[in-house]
Amino acid sequence: MKRAVFRDDLAGRMLSFCDPHALIVAETPADVPGAFAHMEEARAAGHWLAGYISYEAGFLLDPAFSAHPPEKGETPYICFGVFDAPAKTGLATASVESPFLSGVRPAWDFAAYRRRFENLHAHLMAGDCYQGNLTFAVHARWSGDPVEAFHGFAERQPVRYGAYVDLAGPRILSRSPELFFSVDSDGFIETHPMKGTAARGATPAEDEAIIAAMLDDDKTLAENCMIVDLLRNDISRIAEPGSVHVPKLFAIETYPTLHQMVSHVRAKLNADADLQSIFAALFPCGSITGAPKISAMKILQALEDGPRGAYCGAIGHIAPDGTMRFNVAIRTITLFDDGRAVFNVGGGVVLDSTARAEYEEALLKARFAAGDLSAAPAG
Repeated sequence: MKRAVFRDDLAGRMLSFCDPHALIVAETPADVPGAFAHMEEARAAGHWLAGYISYEAGFLLDPAFSAHPPEKGETPYICFGVFDAPAKTGLATASVESPFLSGVRPAWDFAAYRRRFENLHAHLMAGDCYQGNLTFAVHARWSGDPVEAFHGFAERQPVRYGAYVDLAGPRILSRSPELFFSVDSDGFIETHPMKGTAARGATPAEDEAIIAAMLDDDKTLAENCMIVDLLRNDISRIAEPGSVHVPKLFAIETYPTLHQMVSHVRAKLNADADLQSIFAALFPCGSITGAPKISAMKILQALEDGPRGAYCGAIGHIAPDGTMRFNVAIRTITLFDDGRAVFNVGGGVVLDSTARAEYEEALLKARFAAGDLSAAPAG
């Protein structure tokens, strides 16, 4: 069955879209403008849209990347279903009795990561960028029911922006804690950049001390502030003058395996802002590129092994009245029909980052799906 399911574990809500009237898929760069146009037509006709935009579509939305075409991967640039209104229910439950993923191995060991890290650090030293979000793939095999696994993973780490998409191309299973952006019925857009990660403590007292240390750490605050400034600038391109503001700065959200620092940026959209202009201004989210965004993306394209695909893209839904919500597709697994599973991990590198700490933070983020990877072999 073709479907898209969205879970807010913390609010206890779920939206389920099934049996699309049509699929809107962009497999080539030339398909992308037409896909956005078809999405606008479907929304104007009273339909809902649900699906995803892959990270590499960001290289097709800004002429600054004309000399840096994206590498074509196995995931469409854009993939949306055209649906009737979703079913709104409480959360489905599931228990995954046997491991959904097996043979889990990071693509880079520490030595391989350190070589890329040092290259990126040289760019930072040269002033080519001042933050870069370096990521690498984790490979595995999957077996079992991916929908059951999607619901079962919620027991390991509940999040607000979970999504499962099975429309065209591979299945996408996302356990994202990060909002890319939402638009409400009054035309206000809000984004929640997430930058700054620390492992949970063993006791409430340890957690309290870890949070205090995060809020007192100049590096963590600087990383978060850089992305807040980037997103304020991005949103200003499609917002009414003077409406961009930051209602929340340096908040800490706590999950079963880690703490994350989150800020909020909010503005009133211009009346003529359509889907393509919104994504052209904001996509990909600055929290998973670095800053300045265009320079960081070009540098990372040369350092990473291949396309990110759905990972670091955006998964979400759009209502006929223009309200919409998209996650940042982190903690996201791509499931291929031949049994391959791929998900990426990474983090923001700044001038005073160290390779060892950044590599360990990346492996920490893999625990949503694979447990402790610190001793896993690279492959």
